[in-house]
Amino acid sequence: MDDLLGRLRAGLPAEALITDPDVTPSYAGDMAGLCPVGVPAAVVLPRTVEEVRHVMRTATALRVPVVPQGARTGLSGAANAVDGCIVLSLVKMDRILDVSPVDRTAVVEPGVVNAVLARAVAEHGLHYPPDPSSWETCTIGGNIGTASGGLCCVKYGVTAEYVLGLDVVLADGRLLSTGRRTAKGVAGYDLTRLFVGSEGTLGVVVRAVLALRPKPPVPLALAAEFTSTADACAAVCAIMERGHTPSLLELMDRTTVHAVNRLGHMGLPDTTAALLLAAFDTPDPAADLAAVGELCRAAGATAVVPAEDPAESELLLQARRMSLPAMEAVSTATMIDDVCVPRSRLAEMLDGTAAIAAEHGLTIGVCAHAGDGNTHPVVCFDRTDPDETRRARASFDAIMALGLELGGTITGEHGVGLLKREWLARELGPVGLELQREIKRVFDPLGLLNPGKVL
Repeated sequence: MDDLLGRLRAGLPAEALITDPDVTPSYAGDMAGLCPVGVPAAVVLPRTVEEVRHVMRTATALRVPVVPQGARTGLSGAANAVDGCIVLSLVKMDRILDVSPVDRTAVVEPGVVNAVLARAVAEHGLHYPPDPSSWETCTIGGNIGTASGGLCCVKYGVTAEYVLGLDVVLADGRLLSTGRRTAKGVAGYDLTRLFVGSEGTLGVVVRAVLALRPKPPVPLALAAEFTSTADACAAVCAIMERGHTPSLLELMDRTTVHAVNRLGHMGLPDTTAALLLAAFDTPDPAADLAAVGELCRAAGATAVVPAEDPAESELLLQARRMSLPAMEAVSTATMIDDVCVPRSRLAEMLDGTAAIAAEHGLTIGVCAHAGDGNTHPVVCFDRTDPDETRRARASFDAIMALGLELGGTITGEHGVGLLKREWLARELGPVGLELQREIKRVFDPLGLLNPGKVL
């Protein structure tokens, strides 16, 4: 330990190194439940690329594991410390280095907060679309590590589609630059995409070149109430089949709607089994909402409420934003699943989740990015009750199994981390798993980077 701390101090300013045992545990984990958390030997908060390189060279020399972290808003345990590790928190590397309206790019450090970047580029008439629900606190580095999504994925896609190039510090301290700053480029293997979603297991991202888009018009939203999830999902399929491009298409099931009603006094009828929210940021959003409203009515909507202006849109979307706090108010703890299925199987996913909830005697509410089939079942349980905790974990696993049976994936945007490591092997199969482990060995032969995560 003394050797480790002495070597770290030799290349770091005093304020960058935290060893106080009363402070280091506060960096030990992210927001995932039921995931093991270790005790770090030290926490490093670098401000420069050279400081990150020094940490990795020291870790390699002494064979000490390193756990990279962002804002720790993740939900899979990917940022959880392991015993005796160096926690490498990148939140102090928070500079926006360049914004180019001509190239439509931004160059940023990993600690830049998503919302800060969005506001900065908006001043140039530009838009950075990925918007995780934690966008006011989560960092770009963390978004890249977990390949984050958000509410706008149905139209704009996920983080991976906006990362053009990266500077990455490898396990041995070497600095690698990948990708490009040009509008297109296909030289060599796409190492940039390999790092996106790797959860800090292949290298430490210290700089990113991000693609931007022109700032879209202010969106208008619509809410539609349904007496069955099947009808709501039929409306989703009809909207997508007809070629509409909503900027948001969200669904809340009966359990979530009732929880939101209790918390926010939204006044939704008790008969509401599903609430569908759609928004458009097109040149004529009112016309798009009218067309989608007709499709909702044809699918069986009992009420369709289009917003007249952006202020009314915000009021309609409050229900979706309240969904997680409302479910957290149901019990002492929650586990948030992240299973993505083909849109055509969405109704089966929601109905199957309801059956799993009944089988395990638990409250499970689902909110979904319905436009891309990404469901977020929220399992509510009493953490102090061992049997209920066991049933919560069993239901969580059953939901992932259901997603795979329906042709889906165990995670659409939250990542694998510790929480879904066993399930990743089932999804990839033996050949896929073997190849991914070989890739890990190429980049991190000593297995020091975020050990125990993903693979």
